[in-house]
Amino acid sequence: MRGRKAAVTALEGALSTVPNPPAWLPSYAKTEWRRVVPQLVAGRKIASHELGTVEAYCLAVANMRQAEAMIAKDGITYVSPTGELKRHPATTLVKEAVEASRRLAAELGLTPASRTKNSGGAPGGSEASEFGVDI
Repeated sequence: MRGRKAAVTALEGALSTVPNPPAWLPSYAKTEWRRVVPQLVAGRKIASHELGTVEAYCLAVANMRQAEAMIAKDGITYVSPTGELKRHPATTLVKEAVEASRRLAAELGLTPASRTKNSGGAPGGSEASEFGVDI
């Protein structure tokens, strides 16, 4: 039907077993892999050709945690050689890693909002116009 989204079902060619995390991933990233990949495989929501996106997500989470650890150790600010109080450079790394991990988590369907958007069909069982408005 026009305007209706197809019901989301198991992904064609989805993985049926959980692959090990790539050896090159940092420790934090491997931990995140072991946390999210089993969920994706159990829901039949990930295929082997999409594992690169999972790697990028896990790496972003690891980068965020490493930058946060640097801030925890050194403090959120530092005194520059000129005597000015400046923000720790790792704060920018945290911001970038958080943004990347949120974007990738949504792409993978790991956030509550992305899961509800992928429930299939128009809300209320009515048809939706091409602009996403119930008619």
